[in-house]
Amino acid sequence: MDWILSFSNTILIFIAAIFILVTVHELGHFLAAKFFGMRVDKFSIGFPPKIFGFKKGETEYVIGATPLGGYVQIAGMIDESMETDFVDQEVKDDEFRAKPVWQRMIVITAGVIFNALLAVLIYAGIAFNYGETVIPVDSIEYGFYIEEGTAADQIGMQTGDRLIGVNGKEVEYFHQIMSPSAITGRDVSFLVEREGETVTIPTPPNFLDLLSRDGFITLSHSLPSIVSDVMDGAPAKEAGLESGDRITAINGESVDFWVQVIQKIQASEGEELAVEVDRGGERYTFNMTPSAETGQVGIAPPNAFELFSPEQIEYNLAQSFQIGVRESNDTFFAIIQGLGKLFSGDISVRENLGGPVAIASVTREATDAGGWQGFWNITAFLSITLAIMNMLPIPALDGGHFMFLVYEGITRQEPSPKVRMGLQQLGFVFLIGLFILITFNDILRTFGG
Repeated sequence: MDWILSFSNTILIFIAAIFILVTVHELGHFLAAKFFGMRVDKFSIGFPPKIFGFKKGETEYVIGATPLGGYVQIAGMIDESMETDFVDQEVKDDEFRAKPVWQRMIVITAGVIFNALLAVLIYAGIAFNYGETVIPVDSIEYGFYIEEGTAADQIGMQTGDRLIGVNGKEVEYFHQIMSPSAITGRDVSFLVEREGETVTIPTPPNFLDLLSRDGFITLSHSLPSIVSDVMDGAPAKEAGLESGDRITAINGESVDFWVQVIQKIQASEGEELAVEVDRGGERYTFNMTPSAETGQVGIAPPNAFELFSPEQIEYNLAQSFQIGVRESNDTFFAIIQGLGKLFSGDISVRENLGGPVAIASVTREATDAGGWQGFWNITAFLSITLAIMNMLPIPALDGGHFMFLVYEGITRQEPSPKVRMGLQQLGFVFLIGLFILITFNDILRTFGG
């Protein structure tokens, strides 16, 4: 029953995000067409079959049962409907084909522009309402524990390294190191401070694959092995451990980070542990056996909030808008660079190209982790993605229509309806085939095929 509820929630969240994105995209086309005096016959959110519809003025407004897109049917335009009855009729003043090329270009690109503006507004709204919690790089004074086999280990990072920058530039805050545009670039490298020296660590072309498959590091990997609290009645309390003790070794193997402490306790499988600690400069050894019920010894990690001294930055409206532009720009270049790596073969298409199943899953995960903030963050990301995808020069997409108009603007001659219809149909076949391939890949990846 739980999985049914979880699946239903995922679908509802996914549909909500897609509904917002498609509505804004089509609204861009609609408003631009109306502004230039073009007649809009239909405004549809979703594809047939029709669930609900009504007519107001000259336009029919429709909600379709297939939520993966929508369209605005503008009179005198060969579009998704594939209607060509108007071709042999006299051109009317309120038709798409009657307007100058530059106006038609604006109408075609308006959907993409609206999606970009939506992303800016969402990111700005998040910044204005939530501010930004940042962790100064300087506050991570102990460096990081580098687990064997992770992407950090594979590129040559060592335990104790302090991350201080990316791509040759030192940064002020930790989140800037892993910003999307920074880690999707062509030659990604990290700056670390190692034993008082600054070291540049390059990454291989498939670094994004390593990240998604093997993981990197998180702030939890920089927590030192300092005990913040000892539970009453727990094995550690009975053995003599105290709050403030720094664990230096377990069973003779040295430890410096909390992750190591947890790993060694788990690896003991209930056997007795010899825990060495530093207490005010004095060294002590305590013997304890993890609880048979929990497998734990009853100690708590250091308080990350106190350790890293995070800063909460609040933004006014003007600053929030600047943040919105910055985040949208960062997302745009991250997606473009990521696509470049897909086409060049630097990263796996199988592991990184996602369709509806992947989008629904990621949207649900973002919402579960961050609530409304997570939902709006992923919606803004998808809005930029939709804008980029729609401008690809594929017939049946906005980019394909735009290319037809560029051709017309240069040659002063429209492509024949027969040519346009043929290319539109080819474009649809290609997109349907791509959709099936991506969805099939999603299912295989999700269920381990």
